[in-house]
Amino acid sequence: MNGDHGYNLAAVMLLGKDDVIKDIVPAYMTDALVRRVNVDRYDDREIIQTNLIDSYERLMEFGRKHLPDSFYLENDQRISIRNIITREIFANTLIHREYTSSYQAKFIIENNKMYVENASRSAQPGIITPDNMEPNPKNPIIASFFRNIGYADQLGSGVRNLFKYSKYYSGKEPEFIESDIFKIIVPLNDNYPDGTTQSTTQSTTQSTTQSTTQSTTQSTTQSTTQSTPISERKNMECHY
Repeated sequence: MNGDHGYNLAAVMLLGKDDVIKDIVPAYMTDALVRRVNVDRYDDREIIQTNLIDSYERLMEFGRKHLPDSFYLENDQRISIRNIITREIFANTLIHREYTSSYQAKFIIENNKMYVENASRSAQPGIITPDNMEPNPKNPIIASFFRNIGYADQLGSGVRNLFKYSKYYSGKEPEFIESDIFKIIVPLNDNYPDGTTQSTTQSTTQSTTQSTTQSTTQSTTQSTTQSTPISERKNMECHY
């Protein structure tokens, strides 16, 4: 300790200018690719070498550009399953990455899956599931900053959210593979009838039931009133 003051690596990665980041972490980048038609090279590509906040926003935009998003209702509110899934995988790859490694992080969209992979300090090698995960903030300052600005939630919630919403998105569960190269794989299935059918059916059933009940009640009341003789209705009015 020499008493000098300065910024740590987390501060530079979160908010630093591009040239400063490149000087300190020259290998840092996220390579975003689409390989659906041209699987040997790519259909679209964006190399992202900017601070983590801008990187997150650019990755989200890349996902919105190339991934479908079907209608889905949850608690009578429409939500974007695509955005929930991409939010979790991008936050994970940016928060928990090993930035001193020269390994280049990737986000790749293929016909049957999308995945991210990045260098990591492996604390729990193997397959991670909601039942065996042990939250471990590898970059706690970055994790705290992302939570404070709403780009991430509490530790461990990303795994649970991906397992929950991936089934609605493609009918299959994601994979979390922990090693020196961390990988999240989310299956894709353009033909899967995701949450649209379930939500639409539920909404239609509730609407039909409510409409039928209301219509029947109104019809019965009107019919009863019309079929009651005038003298009886007068007697009823006098009684009240």
